Amino acid sequence: MKLMDQVRNKIRFKQYSLRAEQAYIGWIKRYIFFHNKRHPSEMGAAEVESFLTYLAVKRKVSASTQNLALSAILFLYRDVLDIELPWLEGFSPAKRPKRLPVVLSSEEVRLLLENVERPLHSLALRLLYGTGMRLMECIRLRVKDVDFERLEITITEGKGRKDRVTVLPRTVLADLKNQLSLSRRWFEQDRANQAPGVFMPDALERKYPNAGKEWARHWVFPSTKLSTCPRKGIIRRHHMDEKAIQRSMKQALHRVGITKLASPHTLRHSFATHMLENGYDIRTVQELLGHSDVKTTMIYTHVLNRGGSGVRSPLDIEHLH
Repeated sequence: MKLMDQVRNKIRFKQYSLRAEQAYIGWIKRYIFFHNKRHPSEMGAAEVESFLTYLAVKRKVSASTQNLALSAILFLYRDVLDIELPWLEGFSPAKRPKRLPVVLSSEEVRLLLENVERPLHSLALRLLYGTGMRLMECIRLRVKDVDFERLEITITEGKGRKDRVTVLPRTVLADLKNQLSLSRRWFEQDRANQAPGVFMPDALERKYPNAGKEWARHWVFPSTKLSTCPRKGIIRRHHMDEKAIQRSMKQALHRVGITKLASPHTLRHSFATHMLENGYDIRTVQELLGHSDVKTTMIYTHVLNRGGSGVRSPLDIEHLH
């Protein structure tokens, strides 16, 4: 079996995400090509170090990119080739700079959301701000995940494969119900055309082969076109493309003159910061965001203490006298 097929099989056995699969395979290929297509079993610490040094010094990649490349190489040796790595004890992850998250003010969020041109994208962005979800968590929502009676959204495909529950804002209820009506049309069209069901994780698909054809499992935000599943080669309906949401937000920011380097993820940061500003305790915010460690959530307390949040410049104090 070819090496890349071995890597794919091991990644899928461990049920890593498609993005992780693509990233790991990409970095493993770069590592092998960097060393003139030598087989990894013939290489060791010197080759790994020279590749990571090249990335840092010549390519000037970020610390997070270096760490991703290292993780991919570790996976290759430990999990695929089953090679012990005593020589990797000297390697330590690149230190990522500690930066405070970009946060929009309540007024900036209002301006932004009022100036998103496409209603579908506006709904998605309002959900990001109103729930604290990540972008991919939002567009991967399934019909069963939305509880209109309890005003809850259950996130079942979150980061780290952890389930959590977050709040469903009342202000989006009407638009969200309209979106589900549109989604239902695509669902019924697919069933009438006998199209394959939507993507399901492998274990669920094996246990319940028809689950992907159930309305409860259908996407809240389906794509308007069928496309080929990158893992199985099946033509089916996927969720909408996250890049469309990113473009819409960028255009809206430009339209209203907001110069902060904001992205859809900024709305998650803004959600957390504004929740704390409104008096919610940090443990509640931690649960809504799905953070394993409260230390991760604590960064938003630093954001609260910046600039004019209760701190007066000495220049202003002198000016008062």
